[in-house]
Amino acid sequence: MPHGRRSGRARVSGRDDAGRLGAAELGTGLGERATLVQFSTAFCAPCRATRRVLGEVAAMVPGVAHVEIDAEARLDLVRALGILKTPTVLVLDARGTVVRRAAGLPRKADVIAALGEAV
Repeated sequence: MPHGRRSGRARVSGRDDAGRLGAAELGTGLGERATLVQFSTAFCAPCRATRRVLGEVAAMVPGVAHVEIDAEARLDLVRALGILKTPTVLVLDARGTVVRRAAGLPRKADVIAALGEAV
């Protein structure tokens, strides 16, 4: 995922000190190798495109799961993780540790590259 901001594309930061996320926080299990967590809202157009990109990546990379979280329904988690806009994507390793974080619409190639840090 690229550094900085370009025409609505994802804004990325590195390792996140928020700890680990698991089934209790996500409402589902983690991927065997990595998990792509997407925070979305109902009327967010970039969220729909992000859902498509992350779903495609999860389908083509074995052991990777995509979990979408409704930010409005999970304000507790949004606040705990410092989610400021939607879509925000967290890349978790197999243990649920956040290894990458991006706000905005990610490119498929950038998501695949970010998975390299998680697996």
